[in-house]
Amino acid sequence: MNERDPQISVIVPTFNRAWCLEETLASVRRQKFSSYELIVVDDASTDGTERLVKMFEGAQYIRLERNRGVSVARNAGLRRAKGQYICFLDSDDHWVENKLERQWEWMQTHPGCPACYTDEIWIRKGVRVNPAKKHRKYSGYIFQHCLPLCIISPSSIMLKREVLSRIGGFDEAMPACEDYDLWLRLTYLYPVQFLEEALIVKFGGHEDQLSARYWGMDRFRVYALEKLLVRQKPQGEARRGVLEMLVEKCGILEAGYRNRGKPSETETFLAARQHYAAMLGEEDNFAQPFFDPEFLLNVESN
Repeated sequence: MNERDPQISVIVPTFNRAWCLEETLASVRRQKFSSYELIVVDDASTDGTERLVKMFEGAQYIRLERNRGVSVARNAGLRRAKGQYICFLDSDDHWVENKLERQWEWMQTHPGCPACYTDEIWIRKGVRVNPAKKHRKYSGYIFQHCLPLCIISPSSIMLKREVLSRIGGFDEAMPACEDYDLWLRLTYLYPVQFLEEALIVKFGGHEDQLSARYWGMDRFRVYALEKLLVRQKPQGEARRGVLEMLVEKCGILEAGYRNRGKPSETETFLAARQHYAAMLGEEDNFAQPFFDPEFLLNVESN
């Protein structure tokens, strides 16, 4: 590992995952590519994470004073990063030993592309599973493919730090789907390349995953879509795609809250769905969001 002048900054956010973090960091240490710095951001763990990280010589350790979520942790790592390229690694994922090498080589031969991401091996509760068709990966201007759900794993991407600075870091208000939000902002403006090699191993099915902690994840996606519609003011096909996805997501949430006996929330998402459906026939820019962001981020889901 070249700490003096690293080409790549590897940022690992973690919270109370000492049970799996050692192997995650070991997978970084096994990389064939050596010009990287390793930055571990501890989101106020209480399980001995600091002691574990300090076993890895040269790893930079940042401890946050209180638990504030993965977006805050990743952004703290970004502020420390020195590399020309940024890679993230979730603390329950592993890298194949040539992950950095393969992406670095591709980025050097395609300097006009700001980011590339890789295929994945999925392990659920100890069993390898195949990704669903909806998780299919694409190259180029993939914005429309990113609207339904997050198809880029944070652990798989390598991107230029200057581009990340330009689009902004992770939205610290979002408790989940923060990667979906960032990839929308990235792919709206830039092409990305998919490398058809499974260079990361993703482990799922454990209780502390964000997807298991929150019901109604689409409300966070609605938040991200509204934000993009207001700030970027997309036109043409991009605008239609965002509006159609807002109609779809609001319909899913409307049905979900109705099934849970939540009439107020049901009526709110019904009104939002109708609002965006009506906008599909209009050409004016969208000036104001339908929702108060605090409602989407904090609405009761149980």
